[in-house]
Amino acid sequence: MMYKIPLYITLLFSLVIFSQETPSKKELSGHKEEVKQTILNFFEGFHKADTVKMKNSMDQNITILTVTKNKEGRYETIKMAPQTFLKAIKSRPEDQKWEEKLLSFNIEANKGIANVWTPYEFYLNDTFSHCGVNIFQLFNDGTTWKIIAIADTRNKEGCK
Repeated sequence: MMYKIPLYITLLFSLVIFSQETPSKKELSGHKEEVKQTILNFFEGFHKADTVKMKNSMDQNITILTVTKNKEGRYETIKMAPQTFLKAIKSRPEDQKWEEKLLSFNIEANKGIANVWTPYEFYLNDTFSHCGVNIFQLFNDGTTWKIIAIADTRNKEGCK
């Protein structure tokens, strides 16, 4: 037995579905630029050992992980406390220059949350050290974007 749905119900249903508020491409583009700027601010602080600037880009509950190979050759994660991370940056020797060159940004964002993939190369005193990928997760608290998670890989080979 086949039921016929009255035309007015179909139209009403279509109106409800298609009238839902969705962000415009311009809004999404703006979010992506704001997200990117948050990460650039974070790295500006990182390069200058300005942990206050870095903390302004970070949520207080941030998670920081490195994905690395263990002695058996299997991948594992190493979690670092935010305080330990910031202390390492603040206390690095003054004669050491750390530069992380972000090679590109792949950003997916909406009004409240974003995910960013950034391949990078790391230089110590202008000498290549390693490469890898950073993954950032951010959220918008209604006024600004904050980094809530960072995960990275670190490779000595296969970088170019």
